[in-house]
Amino acid sequence: MKKTAIVTGASRGIGRACAMELSRHFDTIVINSLTHRDALEQTKAEIEKTGTECLAYTGDIGDYDFTVSMIEDVQNRCADIDLLVNNAGISYVGLLTDMTIQDWNRLVSTNLTSVFNCCRQVVPNMVSRKSGHIINISSMWGLSGASCEVAYSATKGGVNAFTKALAKELAPSGIRVNALACGAIDTQMNNCFTEEELKQFCEEIPACRLGQPEEIAQMVWQLYNSPAYLTGEIIKIDGGYL
Repeated sequence: MKKTAIVTGASRGIGRACAMELSRHFDTIVINSLTHRDALEQTKAEIEKTGTECLAYTGDIGDYDFTVSMIEDVQNRCADIDLLVNNAGISYVGLLTDMTIQDWNRLVSTNLTSVFNCCRQVVPNMVSRKSGHIINISSMWGLSGASCEVAYSATKGGVNAFTKALAKELAPSGIRVNALACGAIDTQMNNCFTEEELKQFCEEIPACRLGQPEEIAQMVWQLYNSPAYLTGEIIKIDGGYL
């Protein structure tokens, strides 16, 4: 039976790495991005080179109506969704008192509401089949909080709580929900930091380096293949930082 995986925020960074890794194991990969349409199409082309079908959608999954439309189209074309990777996310670095309500709403919509939107659409089909896996890409800051990243930490803390609660709700139906609490990963999200700032931060990490997107992608695949009894977990992958 053909298998389908959805990866949100897949034009670059962790999302792109996840889509590429999963393309080796799934028949169809569905990718999404709000911006960077050219990069999304490039990812699509790279996936198709492997012989795997790829569907690409440009739009805001923080918008409920868009998400409904996207996933309905996927289900019409692919029927069942076996894996949902909620990866889409943005950051905000700065003092809370400098943050506008528009900044806050944008972070909550992209990082947390999008997780609800996607899960709300894929869960009914998974429940009817009593099969499926949801993996949320979270952050170590959702566990410990980060100074000058209050809103980001709050949204990732929300993702962690969402993961644990939904896992309990769906476990009787044979559906697993887990999250990866990522540490500092070498992606464009860190472009707001100077080279010197990143160097100093790496000195605080026991592994003495940033993680690579491909390492997160490998963990997503391993988590998907983990024992069925593993659900509701927030798994740290942070180079030993926390």
